Amino acid sequence: MAEQDNLTHFNDQGRARMVDISDKPVTERSATAETTVKMKPETLARIKEGGIAKGDVRAVAQVAGIMAAKKTSDWIPMCHPLALTGVNISFSDNGVDELYIEATVRITGKTGVEMEALTAVSAAALTVYDMCKAADKAMEIGPTRLMAKSGGKNGDFQRT
Repeated sequence: MAEQDNLTHFNDQGRARMVDISDKPVTERSATAETTVKMKPETLARIKEGGIAKGDVRAVAQVAGIMAAKKTSDWIPMCHPLALTGVNISFSDNGVDELYIEATVRITGKTGVEMEALTAVSAAALTVYDMCKAADKAMEIGPTRLMAKSGGKNGDFQRT
């Protein structure tokens, strides 16, 4: 039980709970996460040229990421439902075989948006996989990681 003392998602009985944020102040908060989808060079070329039969992969993945950020509490049991103030998904690539996906999520609220940013890039990457799997079933997703967060009691974080 000693390990659980610092974990706020456990109640007095050591069982899971949703953290009570009633007394937390409303502050500006943001989080940025990223992931990578590694694929065959020809798959990346087809994505960039618009040659995937299911449509514009990046556009659909962008919408999927935004929708997922808004629905994170439906996926992750202890996340609070949040009224996000902004979600931005961007794409870049290495010109060969990796598509990079980054999401920045913003809120003016009582809790952070790290999980929303991580969920956004995950859903976007899974959408890329879904749309391209007929051409490349060997695609790999990851690493998926938090790059930065700002605001809140625990302060800022920047991955180095």
